[in-house]
Amino acid sequence: MSGKTIESFQIRVYMNARELGLTQADSATIAEFSERTGQRIEAGTHQPKRGQERPRRTGYDPLAEVWENELKPMLEREPGLTPMTLFEYLQERYPGQYPQVLRTLQRRVQEWKALHGEARDVMFELRHEPGMMGFSDFTELTVVEVTINGHPFEHLIYHYRLAYSGWQYAQIIQGGESFVALSEGLQNALFACGGVPKQHRTDSLSAAYRNLGGQRKPALTTLYDQLCDHYRLQPTRNNRGIAHENGSVVRFVPTRKAEKPIR
Repeated sequence: MSGKTIESFQIRVYMNARELGLTQADSATIAEFSERTGQRIEAGTHQPKRGQERPRRTGYDPLAEVWENELKPMLEREPGLTPMTLFEYLQERYPGQYPQVLRTLQRRVQEWKALHGEARDVMFELRHEPGMMGFSDFTELTVVEVTINGHPFEHLIYHYRLAYSGWQYAQIIQGGESFVALSEGLQNALFACGGVPKQHRTDSLSAAYRNLGGQRKPALTTLYDQLCDHYRLQPTRNNRGIAHENGSVVRFVPTRKAEKPIR
């Protein structure tokens, strides 16, 4: 936006976005000016562009006949519509009547989405501490087929990883996910690591429940808690259905130097 005048509606869009909880950088992007300009606006030091401004047609709205009656209702029904989609709609429905309104559409749609669009996902950066958390998970090899005498070998990979350093351990588990497989894999991983972190996280163990012969959840929960208590681990679990919560063990990566265990 260097060298361009900051319009009053852009400042309104920026401030509305900030009130919705967006960062200065995201709010400035929506308002189409620099983050530094946003900082000046909030500090009260923003000054209008000095010098003569280019002439503008005050009060002229090239979308006055279609915005409220057609385009805005389309956005309300489908908030994901882009300015280009709306522009193509106008070109098809009104050939030759709206040849140069794409830029206006972009500004109008950005302002509408900032005020009325769907709330944006809020993500918080994870900052792991040394010796704090270890993850356990099971995964399948989808690109490799293992056979014995021509028959598929049913197995999973148990995968353990320290959150801070990325140190990891893996072993083959014959059969499906189970409490026995989890306890065996965790025991071997802790022995290979040479120490125990403060917390241990795994998934909701729903697959292990199914493989426990139909026993109910409290039985396996008790077993898991007793396992963690034996190793003086604080047990934690992912929320059911939230697959990305074990993001630190989703994929294998080159092992870095192992962090020093706390005990």
